[in-house]
Amino acid sequence: MSSPARPVTVLPKREVLSALFSSWDDIDRLTAALTEEQWRVPSALQGWTVHSLVAHIVGTESMLLGKPTPEVGVDLSERQHVRNDIGAMNEAWVQHLSGESGAGLLQLFRTVTGKRRAALTAMADDEWVAVGFTPAGPDSYGRFMRIRVFDCWLHEQDIRQALDLPASDSELAGPAARMALDEMAGSMGFVVGKLGGAPAGSRVALELTGPLARTIRVAVNGKAAVVDDFGGADATTVIRLDALDFVRLCGGRIPSAPVEYEGDDEVGRRIVEKLNYVI
Repeated sequence: MSSPARPVTVLPKREVLSALFSSWDDIDRLTAALTEEQWRVPSALQGWTVHSLVAHIVGTESMLLGKPTPEVGVDLSERQHVRNDIGAMNEAWVQHLSGESGAGLLQLFRTVTGKRRAALTAMADDEWVAVGFTPAGPDSYGRFMRIRVFDCWLHEQDIRQALDLPASDSELAGPAARMALDEMAGSMGFVVGKLGGAPAGSRVALELTGPLARTIRVAVNGKAAVVDDFGGADATTVIRLDALDFVRLCGGRIPSAPVEYEGDDEVGRRIVEKLNYVI
């Protein structure tokens, strides 16, 4: 007997594209005045500099314009931080663009994202909801673009962290950040239930604080799932931490962060240990 098809994620095109374009604008502003030395500062991602982060975005958007992955003449799979095919593709673009100056890379970024803006704005509604490849498995093109929002926004935070240029509260709480957290929230059933091993009957509340404050609720009833509320019941486990720390833990950017627990803290600690789920 075949299993039921996965539900297709249908997202409002205008909102997703507004967040994606906003993220590109933020990266442009952040990097426009960097010195060549700043472009080469190491980031929290092993083997990658600020230059690498922007090269990765240029590469992914180039791929989405139909450009093939460049041949770089070395076995990228042997690099310790390359863990899968997507990682190898990303690394190929980073290697291919490594000789560009910072100013030259920024110009490429502007050119490629300009072409992508035009293509995405002109995309028909049926293409937007069509199911195809995404890094999270088959889903709508709109879902893929929400993942792009998450990826670009996260790399903006990587650049800021590397250069010690933290975002203000207003910069942090823009449309790209909210949509990035929407994308992450959708994965918390998998993180809490499968990776964190929360037992049946668990009601886990991830209370994120700071400018990006929100609460993500996961109920484990057979299969762990994100829910709007617990139907009047209290959470069995509360995990409370700063939202940006949450993002960085999920992305493997930091090994630990200040966390408060309420209720079953053993379950909570196990979930936090397994938060690093991002490819």
